[in-house]
Amino acid sequence: MLDESLLDSPEGLAEADHRGLLRGAAEAGARVRTAARHAAEAGVGDLKPDGRPRAVLIAGPGAAATHAADLIGTLAGAGSPVTRLAPTGVAPAAGALRWELPGWVGSVDLLLITTPDGTEPGLSLLAEQAYRRGCTVAAVAPARTPLADAVAGVHGLFVPVATAPYDQDEPLAASAPGVLWALLTPLLALLDRTGVLAAPPDALGKVADRLDRVAERCGPAIATYSNAAKTLAAELADALPIVWTEGVSAGPAGRRFAAALAELSGTPAVVAELPEALAAHGALLAGPLAASADPDDFFRDRVEEPPALHARVVLLRDRPIGGLTAAPGARDLALSHDTPISELEPEAGGELETLAELIAITDFAAVYLALASRA
Repeated sequence: MLDESLLDSPEGLAEADHRGLLRGAAEAGARVRTAARHAAEAGVGDLKPDGRPRAVLIAGPGAAATHAADLIGTLAGAGSPVTRLAPTGVAPAAGALRWELPGWVGSVDLLLITTPDGTEPGLSLLAEQAYRRGCTVAAVAPARTPLADAVAGVHGLFVPVATAPYDQDEPLAASAPGVLWALLTPLLALLDRTGVLAAPPDALGKVADRLDRVAERCGPAIATYSNAAKTLAAELADALPIVWTEGVSAGPAGRRFAAALAELSGTPAVVAELPEALAAHGALLAGPLAASADPDDFFRDRVEEPPALHARVVLLRDRPIGGLTAAPGARDLALSHDTPISELEPEAGGELETLAELIAITDFAAVYLALASRA
């Protein structure tokens, strides 16, 4: 059950935030600036690559690496295919994970290693394997770790990850807001230099500014009625979120939101892109999860009986209303099955800025849902 009174108690939220999730969300803009500075100090801005890599491979543990690969692949387009190397192993522990390069990888490819840990032996072995293949290696990880030494040993580029003091208080969640931006920002700066995508320093500065503005609007001191993230968290209480996305940038934001809901608050969610989502989830909305599927709910004891789980559509869009859009059809489908719908749309701006805003608002919502449902 969601404790809605906690949402409007900044002190209560701070007390419940043992993992620093709210701080990570609020400081996302600062984390981008620090990470960009680390990249510059590591020499990323001075690189003069011979050309764009044939392919970009991204390796790392947990959801942070998955989200980084998803975001970079979306921003890069088809010019240089982006592939995430999924780990194998018997457990999600640093010592148990292993990564392997595909057989086709060679000197014209780029391997990016990203991790908030840096002690994974499998990543150090991967860097050595890439070096033997002639593949260029770059890594973002904590300084003074075995991975940092391994990357230096293969003459790769190492960027220390931007950290905060409270990162060491509790084990970091892979979907934590601060982790994503600390790992992603140096990779964006590097791939801008290699021509894979466009993320110059001024664009990263605008991303940081946009994240700051979202933190001002969605922070714990802002009341629920005027706070988009708190409102969304309250709407998703006792609901199955069905996340629909429209627009290229909204896709990775929706997939990250679903993953963050699962990891941070234990809320399952399904996600799909419009217009295919209408066919993929049509039967789901018409089934027992629709709000109209339980006619006896009207007579339920609101105090003694918990509410039945019903679907709620969350529509994330990265472009304004107008032009060719499936949004009206999505609204009609949801409402025809008495399924409520929440909508988020960023302010106008560049692709990186709008993507950052969608991620930031949904990150705050996932954190609020996690804190208020565990109180």
